Amino acid sequence: MVYTEQLIEQLRERARTVRVRIIEMIFTAKSGHPGGSLSATDIMAALYFHVMKHKPDDPKWEDRDRFVLSKGHAAPALYACLAEAGYFPVEELKTFRKLGSMLQGHPDMRKTPGVEASTGSEGQGLSMGVGMALAAKLDRKLTTTYVLLGDGECDCGQIWEAAMSASFFKLDNLVAIVDRNKLQLDGPTEQIMSIEPLIDKWKAFGWHALEIDGHDFKEILGAFENASQTKGRSTVIIAHTLKGKGVSFMEGAVAFHGKAPNKEQHAQAMKELGVGADGK
Repeated sequence: MVYTEQLIEQLRERARTVRVRIIEMIFTAKSGHPGGSLSATDIMAALYFHVMKHKPDDPKWEDRDRFVLSKGHAAPALYACLAEAGYFPVEELKTFRKLGSMLQGHPDMRKTPGVEASTGSEGQGLSMGVGMALAAKLDRKLTTTYVLLGDGECDCGQIWEAAMSASFFKLDNLVAIVDRNKLQLDGPTEQIMSIEPLIDKWKAFGWHALEIDGHDFKEILGAFENASQTKGRSTVIIAHTLKGKGVSFMEGAVAFHGKAPNKEQHAQAMKELGVGADGK
């Protein structure tokens, strides 16, 4: 499928806005996980603003697609997308991580409109996605469940148990995306616990496996289109990304896995993201 430059530019602008919201949230809260939120932004912007069927004014719409943020520490990216899509006022983002806020450090489906699963304990999201996809099959619903995984999270055995289950049940309405930014909490994934050859592992579990540039919207959209046309098996998209994408001093920096920017860093990040003195 050919994607117009107008669509690509619209998604780029959505992603830029989401990145601005992420930095603002984490700076205001003085806590959060910017690196993995920024690396996942383009993928999530494509899903929420083009790919998925969903209704912000009716979060429990029966025929909606589902999104599970398995790497729950990237909640700022999810909250920014939900706010921009209209699930709740953008002003709510200022309450991120505050006591009593609907926007806690990890997603809570009991508190936040549009959140499908409470996540954050690594390795559990794909199992939840398998359950959602299997339920949709049994109910004969034409919906798709998307699960975003961290690459460090692929150290967890439960991921591979879920992958095996998805293959067994032939869940072609399930799409996993691995945010392959190559960094986890303590350092490079290949030094902590090597997961390569990652694509071969997924193929061995019976999945249709693709590799893309996770910051190229044409490749992102093409992969989701490919997944929608694949029948009889689940699809995994290994999206090669850059941790901290969009903010120079956060890019590829392990330190910003879970660290808020200070005042000077916040100002620099805003400037790099194209925010002027008027805040726009």
